[in-house]
Amino acid sequence: MILIADGGSTKCDWILLDDSGEIVFKTRTEGLNPAVFEKSLLEERIRDNQELADYREKIDVVNFYGAGCGTKRPAAMLTKIFEEYFVNSEVVVKEDMVAAVYAATTEPGIVCILGTGSNSCYYDGDDIHMTVDSLGYILMDEASGNYFGKRLIRDYYYKRMPPEVASEFEKRFDLSSDSIKQNLYKKDNPNTYLASFAEFIFTSERNGYFYKIVTEGIQEFVENRVLCFAEAQNVPIHFIGSIAHFSEDIIRAAVWPYNLTVGNIVRRPIDGILDYYRNEVIKKKTNKV
Repeated sequence: MILIADGGSTKCDWILLDDSGEIVFKTRTEGLNPAVFEKSLLEERIRDNQELADYREKIDVVNFYGAGCGTKRPAAMLTKIFEEYFVNSEVVVKEDMVAAVYAATTEPGIVCILGTGSNSCYYDGDDIHMTVDSLGYILMDEASGNYFGKRLIRDYYYKRMPPEVASEFEKRFDLSSDSIKQNLYKKDNPNTYLASFAEFIFTSERNGYFYKIVTEGIQEFVENRVLCFAEAQNVPIHFIGSIAHFSEDIIRAAVWPYNLTVGNIVRRPIDGILDYYRNEVIKKKTNKV
């Protein structure tokens, strides 16, 4: 059996497939980003899931695609955790950009992630090319959840948020300065904390203020993380993640002045990864038998 996971800082989606490609179960854990979470917390979040526990000795392969797995040290830490927990499994850990490509396309294109964080790559049909290294939520991550969270908090404190929006914002969140500073500077995972505010934009009725800040974020992302690729005007631009899903009209408007073509917009990467495994991995394995 093959266990596939798409993991971010906020959540991680898992699918277990049997040898014929049928789903044994789907489940979800909290985020498993090894670049921001301690080893003990990662282990706890995996152990707490009963479905994973029930099958931990029956799984043959674990393929994990996650945020924070693009460099050796965090990827190696997560690999070791999985090898110790899924005791009979071959474990492969890769960065979430690989999963985004699998979910979006099998042809050349630019693939963009808009989630808790953001990123982009050029896929030439065989290999992934990263022109700009991601420096994370403090310096980069345009149009991500934490980007919009920071924007909302700043606008609220600078009183740039419309009064009726600010009133609703106060009802939804603890906006005391002490609470915000405690979460940002004293507690773990400030990127996930910031991203939690972004849901306010996408679960409220759209208005001119929301449209403006989402548009500005998407424009920054396009300018910094799409136009950096020489191939941008020659291949489709695919987008992965809930923010992309809820901002499709804004994305199309943002790329139009640059003569760019929007390709697939996929809300949940795990669904596209499932199709990839059924079509590319399990089918090839079956044909060899």
